[in-house]
Amino acid sequence: MEKMTLEEKVGQMHQIAGNDAVSGPLNPSSNDGEDLRRGLVGSMLNVVGADKTYKYQKIVVEESRLGIPLIFGHDVIHGCKTIFPIPLAESCSWDLDIIKRSARISAIEASAMGLHWTFAPMVDIARDPRWGRIAEGGGEDTYLGSLIAAARVKGFQGDDLNSLDTVAACAKHFAAYGAAEAGRDYNQVDISENNLRNIYLPPFKSALDAGVASFMNAFNTLNGIPATINELLVKSILKDEWKFDGIIVSDYNSIGELIQHGVAADKKECAELAANALCDMDMSGYCYRDHLVELVKEGIVSEVIVDSAVEKILTLKYKLGLFDDPYRYCKPNRESEIILSHTNRQVARECARKSIVLLKNEGTLPLTKSSAIRKIALIGPLANNKFDMLGSWYCAGDENDVVSFYDGLKNRFGSDYEINYCKGCEIDSEVKEDFSEAIGLAEKSDLIFAFVGEAGLMSGEASCRTNILLPGNQLELLKALKQTGKKLIVALSNGRPLEINWIEENADAILETWFLGIEAGNALAEVISGDFNPSAKLTVSFPRNVGQIPIYYNHLNTGRPLYESPNEHYRSRYLDSSVEPLYPFGYGLSYTKFEFSNFSLSKNKIAEIEELVASVDIKNIGEISGEEIVQLYIHDKVATLSRPVRELKAFKKISLQAGETKKVKFSLSDEDFKYYDKNNKWNIEPGIIEIFVGANSQDLLMKEIEITK
Repeated sequence: MEKMTLEEKVGQMHQIAGNDAVSGPLNPSSNDGEDLRRGLVGSMLNVVGADKTYKYQKIVVEESRLGIPLIFGHDVIHGCKTIFPIPLAESCSWDLDIIKRSARISAIEASAMGLHWTFAPMVDIARDPRWGRIAEGGGEDTYLGSLIAAARVKGFQGDDLNSLDTVAACAKHFAAYGAAEAGRDYNQVDISENNLRNIYLPPFKSALDAGVASFMNAFNTLNGIPATINELLVKSILKDEWKFDGIIVSDYNSIGELIQHGVAADKKECAELAANALCDMDMSGYCYRDHLVELVKEGIVSEVIVDSAVEKILTLKYKLGLFDDPYRYCKPNRESEIILSHTNRQVARECARKSIVLLKNEGTLPLTKSSAIRKIALIGPLANNKFDMLGSWYCAGDENDVVSFYDGLKNRFGSDYEINYCKGCEIDSEVKEDFSEAIGLAEKSDLIFAFVGEAGLMSGEASCRTNILLPGNQLELLKALKQTGKKLIVALSNGRPLEINWIEENADAILETWFLGIEAGNALAEVISGDFNPSAKLTVSFPRNVGQIPIYYNHLNTGRPLYESPNEHYRSRYLDSSVEPLYPFGYGLSYTKFEFSNFSLSKNKIAEIEELVASVDIKNIGEISGEEIVQLYIHDKVATLSRPVRELKAFKKISLQAGETKKVKFSLSDEDFKYYDKNNKWNIEPGIIEIFVGANSQDLLMKEIEITK
């Protein structure tokens, strides 16, 4: 740093975008080549491939004065070349090991393609399915979301960032972006600090404790102050409380957008506010490049702030080994050997089948050889669709590498059944379509598989919806197929919970497949055949209609809860709908059935620092083996602040043979009963706590304990 000019220091804080992906508004780049040669760029994003990253790295290393290498970042969200299920789907596995493994493979492939830094994991808690970015996170629950955040960080970063097969992770978006008003991207967030600390911040703290290398500011305002310059978030919490000493990067042009937020008059003031708020790197905003040197010379921004930012940026480059060998990540032979390997595809398939949630089954699945079934109709716009299986943020994924549902089922069942396909309709047509071919095929078949849902890019950034019904004519197609009188199995592909009341009432079986990635077809075939018994559970509640949104399981009670007097008029209710979700958090079926019994607690009364052990017997009362996710929740009945009606505090995934019983034990410490109190202090309070265990957030057994001083 002593060798660097002020201009070169500021250059390290300037990140520019390549054109391998578009992840934000276009910014001027006519001078980028010159800036690289002058050492005025510290990082690039949206450049993917060993040959491409090598080209830019060679310019800065061999033609700039100091030869400081670039760090290349990209949105490696759910795979690099081997595309895994979208994060929301993966979260439904409740399998932290497979989530970590998918991130590990993503990092290995990304590093082989010249990347050093991923803008993941997204750890925003999201309770509104209208928000497109719900697809990128771990669902609505803080506890589970925190565990997933840590697993992803450890997967991306491994044990040592200096290892060639790791990438630096980035916890985003800091913070409360998932609470965007009206479920609209980039929109304002207005919540209490207590809500912020109890619901939205814990996954970020979990990522930090796991060693995450960087944080990304959020686009939203938080209580009127843009997150990019929010002192409560960055200075008070992230820096002073949590002692984070890694990089803070803006989101794409979020510094420049301070003008639109109405808190800065021009880009110079944007740079001033962001730098003084300790944002270390300007992602494609050109505010630091154009104005920060001037601001330092005028004494408006201290050079100490610049030095601190540059020190962190250079330190990460040293940790990644870039000063030892700037080209170590961009060697084409390594790229060709590593990406899209057979092993990677096998893990992608395992991850995909563990992410499929069985929502309904009236004895129709699994599909085994039957004398009654000879012909199967595969109908729907997603049946033989490859591209949309990639979902949003598919990085370097290629639809030609995808196994479609049609291909997967033909591979698995082609010798057992006659399988025929008809698209039926488009995903999102705005005109009436002719279903006659689909109906004709259905009438000639013994069983209908309908593959419906959203296009892959209908969720993700800037992909919010006010209508979460099936788009286009798909519901009308399903109704027409139902009229044939044949068994109807519906497979949903989507990046958010949808409004599917008609499907719930009329389908014989429903599979929530989300967007499963390149092994979608093979994974679904394994579930449909019974080769794999589904075990996934929802991590977001499914509303009955959009009018219930936001809907989530761990809400506060009202002064007039409906369940206490369901027939009384003056209760918290809707006149035209149930207040309950169609499918609750934690819900998911299996091909077998499980029975919970003998729920007990080690004590009825505990002191604040004592451990509590809860145990319950789980029996597989079905005829085949299966896995169950045993969930434990608590409810603080009387506290100084109103507490959620349920809070997930532990879970275990167990495997049981038919007829087998296992005792599951959970050990709870004082930390499990703490929360941020009315003074925003992490605290435990004496009183009665309800403890619940069960298969989802609604079907539960309950015991009480008392916590004493």
